[in-house]
Amino acid sequence: MQKRTGKIIKRSLLALLAVLVILVIVYWDLVVYGIRQGKGQLNIVWNARPVEEVMKDPAFPDSLKAKLVLIERVRKYAIDSLGLKDTKNYKTLYDQKGEEIMWVVMACEPFRLKAKEWDFPIVGSVPYKGFFNKERAVKLRDELDKEGWDTSIRNPGGWSTLGWFTDPILSKMLERDEGDLANLIIHEMVHATIFVKDSVDFNENLATFIGDRGAEQFLISTHGKDSKEYLTYIGEDADFLKYSDHMLRGAEALDSLYKSMRENDPKEQKLSLKKAMIQKIVFSLDTLSLTIHKKPSDRFKERLPNNSYFMNMKRYQSQQELFWDDMNTQFGGDLKAYIRYHKKKHPFL
Repeated sequence: MQKRTGKIIKRSLLALLAVLVILVIVYWDLVVYGIRQGKGQLNIVWNARPVEEVMKDPAFPDSLKAKLVLIERVRKYAIDSLGLKDTKNYKTLYDQKGEEIMWVVMACEPFRLKAKEWDFPIVGSVPYKGFFNKERAVKLRDELDKEGWDTSIRNPGGWSTLGWFTDPILSKMLERDEGDLANLIIHEMVHATIFVKDSVDFNENLATFIGDRGAEQFLISTHGKDSKEYLTYIGEDADFLKYSDHMLRGAEALDSLYKSMRENDPKEQKLSLKKAMIQKIVFSLDTLSLTIHKKPSDRFKERLPNNSYFMNMKRYQSQQELFWDDMNTQFGGDLKAYIRYHKKKHPFL
């Protein structure tokens, strides 16, 4: 009986091994990608220095030490006053040595505002793919270009590993002004608090909303409404709101244009109409009454935005009015109560 049980266990283990081998073969590209990403993230974690150590380093500039103190104050405010999750994130510093360390590839259909998605365990489908190696990112972008996708690559100022790793402060974060830095830290802390699988647009829009409003409240509580820090922040925020509203209206116009196109229309004709519409969107940016950037179209003088750009704008900005209305009508403008509601409705992963 014991011998027979041993044979059954052995066969079961061999069967399990066979299944694992098959899964590795089928998902080989995903396995390799995961290993590379894990290696890249671990390299950052292992080479990050504890903030306490950096603060004692006489060679580290006092102006940047002040930014590290600010980050800890923002972190504490986000936990105590907003109710975001307390983690060990942002207690170490990684020196980027002035270089970018992450490249994110995005792609969208050429005549439809529909993003390409990649499937990953735990987080589900996401409309981007990140790399710690620029060459691999460029290679993927070029492959997608050849397939006919509208593509783009961006360098994120920060990202959340959703608890898989301890997220460090990146040295380039310290180049930001106070309001922008507070916004970024709170935004990423939202991802470590509220995350809905297969809902990247919801996650990014919510993190953007809480980051914007949380940073505003932090600056008021720290400096007051008449402070230079607060007035600078709301001035920049007002400009960006006008800009993003314009680009979202542009995305709607593009969507209407694409829906009017027929499948058998000549490709050259569709490309021409698309280019004309995007040029109109970009050139009319300069009609906005902005305080800081008087000619916003300049950012596109080298290259027009494509569908990937407009989809990314929607990913971060399209639900801001909805969240604003919800918070004010259902929670009386109480941001902490609104966060508590979402934490209960969407348990973290």
